[in-house]
Amino acid sequence: MAGRVAGNPFKGRDVISITDFTRGDLELLFIEADNIESRAKSKPLEGKVVALAFFEPSTRTRLSFETAVKRLGGSTLLISGEEAISVAKGENLADTITMLDSYADAIVIRHRYEGAALYAAEVAEKPVINGGDGRQHHPTQAMLDLYTVYRLFGSVDGLTYGVLGDLRYGRAASSFILGLTLFKPRHIYLVSPPQLRARREVLEVLEELGIPYTEVEKLQDVLGELDVLYVTRIQKERIPDPREYESLKGSYRVTLDLLESSAKETLKVLHPLPRVDEIDFSVDNSKYQAYFLQARLGVKVRMALLSLVMGG
Repeated sequence: MAGRVAGNPFKGRDVISITDFTRGDLELLFIEADNIESRAKSKPLEGKVVALAFFEPSTRTRLSFETAVKRLGGSTLLISGEEAISVAKGENLADTITMLDSYADAIVIRHRYEGAALYAAEVAEKPVINGGDGRQHHPTQAMLDLYTVYRLFGSVDGLTYGVLGDLRYGRAASSFILGLTLFKPRHIYLVSPPQLRARREVLEVLEELGIPYTEVEKLQDVLGELDVLYVTRIQKERIPDPREYESLKGSYRVTLDLLESSAKETLKVLHPLPRVDEIDFSVDNSKYQAYFLQARLGVKVRMALLSLVMGG
């Protein structure tokens, strides 16, 4: 397991949960992201290899990391889908990570089971970056979400946030909420059906840190107060009962008419993508839409993170 080095809190470090970092750490990451395109010209990862171990389907996160590595001058090893690798033949995760640890200078892992990234970090000597595991942790998504807010508003502090959708099973939503606790939000509204409310361990962090929050069911009740609306899809692949998913899908739909009638002029709508039907296409060309910027910034933030962890 890799640890931090004085002077650069990211150097050689595992990235498992957003709560492992401080506000100062993230502010350093934001500065690095602001300047990463010019720094990339020096190819800080030249001669280095990053293993992308994606045991769960992914498009955006995998391509974002792959692009980030290559723009920094590095190369990648990709394994994706348990059916395509020796894990499906009986090899355990520890053996796979040990093998990758001998091939690569860092490992990015994505896994359906919670705790898989932490376990991989305990096995590996090289840095391990969590590309999403289980239902709670997706730290690099939270980093780019917070960076997007920073780019849009100049600060993460003092804003009123609404987090809408699947707050129980959605790891992007959980990580974003936990990431906000490193800053000073004015208020966080957690908007979801009763069955998909944020898990108790997430709420306990908010309460322990004195972050003001309110759980609500109707977006319309709070929309006019929001500076940022973070929308997530209902997680079909993580809801254990298909009948429960059928009863919950389509619970919320953000439309341009709704935003124009109730939202602040300056409201920005974020979404980790992919979406299903929770944001109407009419929002795409509006002043409220910021999720395409959010997606583009994913490469910059992951370039900055890799540069700090691997290049120093």
